[in-house]
Amino acid sequence: MSEAIAAAFAKCKEEGRVAFVPFITAGYPTLESTPDILLAMEAAGSDIIEVGMPFSDPLADGGTIQAANTVALRAGVTMDKCLSFVEAARARGLKVPVILMTYYNPILRFGEERLVARCKECGVHGFIVVDLPPEEGSGLLDACKASGLALVPLVAPTTTPARLDAIAKNAGGYVYCVSVTGVTGARAELPADLAEFVARVKAAIPLPAVVGFGLSTRAHVASVGAVAEGAVMGSAIVRAAAAGGADAVSALIKEVTGRSD
Repeated sequence: MSEAIAAAFAKCKEEGRVAFVPFITAGYPTLESTPDILLAMEAAGSDIIEVGMPFSDPLADGGTIQAANTVALRAGVTMDKCLSFVEAARARGLKVPVILMTYYNPILRFGEERLVARCKECGVHGFIVVDLPPEEGSGLLDACKASGLALVPLVAPTTTPARLDAIAKNAGGYVYCVSVTGVTGARAELPADLAEFVARVKAAIPLPAVVGFGLSTRAHVASVGAVAEGAVMGSAIVRAAAAGGADAVSALIKEVTGRSD
């Protein structure tokens, strides 16, 4: 596990709270806004940040993030620009771990080893690759291990025990537990069997469990905190960014984490 990621979870455990992990699409709502949003996320109380590299065919994403991808791509976001946003935020003092969330095509085009080296330079601590099965990820995994970066796996309620055991062999950083069998997007309620699902994952993979897909309220974050080490919020954050930029993102994070109390 990346030392920075491990330290973030250890800090949250010591403070008796769930790690809050917001997601933002790089270059959305504007190219200039991303470094400001990343810094606002940290200042508002985020523990780890997921930055999405926009992709033309985001099959796991719902309408909100699909639309953000389209806007960012039309504005000219590339992998280089995506990483430059993180680099710019680091230069301005961003400290929390950053995970690059993407699909495999942009990685393949950029080059696995080149991307890992560039991420190491600019302060990205690992990857979530939505459509890369473990059986086909050995090249990226080897590059990550050599550079001390984490390759964070995605697991779903439909993931079998045998599959969990296979994923456990190379998992790094944390485990992203997809709360529903569907796409991203805010939902009114979380699944009734979430606790059972997370317990099954934690029994198989000895890493912090982080739950995403569907979280949009303070109650959701609290519910996840009762069963897992981390809570991801994506679509609600993206909508806030569209409505009011870094200030709106900061206000939302303070609200859902209770930091504004």
